[in-house]
Amino acid sequence: MNDLLGKVRLLYVEDEENLAGLMRGLLEKVFTEFQWASTAEEGLEMFRKNRPDIVLTDITMPGMDGLAMSRIIHEESPDTPIVVLSAYSDKEKLLGAIDVGIVKYFIKPFDPEELLEYLKTLAEKLSNKSTIPIHPYYSYHRLEKTLYRKDLPLSLSQREILFLEALLKKPDHLLDVQSIKRLLWPDRETSDDAVRVFLNRLRNKTGKELIHNRSGEGYYLIPGNSTVSQTE
Repeated sequence: MNDLLGKVRLLYVEDEENLAGLMRGLLEKVFTEFQWASTAEEGLEMFRKNRPDIVLTDITMPGMDGLAMSRIIHEESPDTPIVVLSAYSDKEKLLGAIDVGIVKYFIKPFDPEELLEYLKTLAEKLSNKSTIPIHPYYSYHRLEKTLYRKDLPLSLSQREILFLEALLKKPDHLLDVQSIKRLLWPDRETSDDAVRVFLNRLRNKTGKELIHNRSGEGYYLIPGNSTVSQTE
């Protein structure tokens, strides 16, 4: 079970320094990919950049609160489970929140072991539904962050995984060249040629049938159980 938690990416959002310090000491021992944000605004930025598997958040914070952040995350990623750690005084506010992606809340002070057990349960559920089929020969395992071709794992770079996960957000989701630049090289100017070189290298690794191109529009993947409707 702990091995499973080690594959899950967790984002923890908490502004109270003492509690955050205690929780970080606990969570960093079991989650290999763990990030902490001290504000909801910072948490939302980290979520958009790193796409964690689980979000753990406080409610009351300066500026944007945890519920507002949760609502935005749920709109952008409906399948991401959000667990809330709240003070008793937040309970009415929490009960009044609708459709913000919260799967469970713990009232402070809470039992850390009980929280860990619940996170393990979530990790099991995520693992059971983390394999995404891609037509016709491929599948992607989200927790392992591994692409398989005919059940054989392919070695991809972090940038290639980021690109692949962006394409997998929606079936037939298109990424144009400008979107690819912003996604993969957010901090610097990049040429169209660099994008083409990146895509050629990725296709050489995976096979040319994985990534498709719609002329003048962008690149996309065909989801599992689909048929190829056009060729490049």
